[in-house]
Amino acid sequence: MFTSAMVNLYTADIEAGVRFYRDLLGFAETFRTPLTGTPEHVELALHGFVLGLGSEEAARRVHGVDPTPGAPSLAVVVWTDDVDTAFARLTGAGVPTVQEPADAGNGNRTALVHDPDGTLVELVTRLP
Repeated sequence: MFTSAMVNLYTADIEAGVRFYRDLLGFAETFRTPLTGTPEHVELALHGFVLGLGSEEAARRVHGVDPTPGAPSLAVVVWTDDVDTAFARLTGAGVPTVQEPADAGNGNRTALVHDPDGTLVELVTRLP
């Protein structure tokens, strides 16, 4: 019945979102429409997880919804081999931080940053 799923984030600046997820987190761009000019929708993948970025304007026009980019109702969770190194790389690139790396008490080490729209991005490493 269902064949696949993805998360779609609405964004105020789709190109900034693409740079964040592609250039800083290592997602690969797999789809873009339109192909020329400013995109309305871009899909990026990381090890089987697909993340869509949609423009606020397209959400209003196509779906009739009024999105609120960055509202903290979700977090994109990205696993990494080393939270501390990843966090340092992102903060060195000017990414806004929410929580510095810390042991979470559940066998993981985590940190929180914001993407360009303010969406929470949780970086996670399983502790040995």
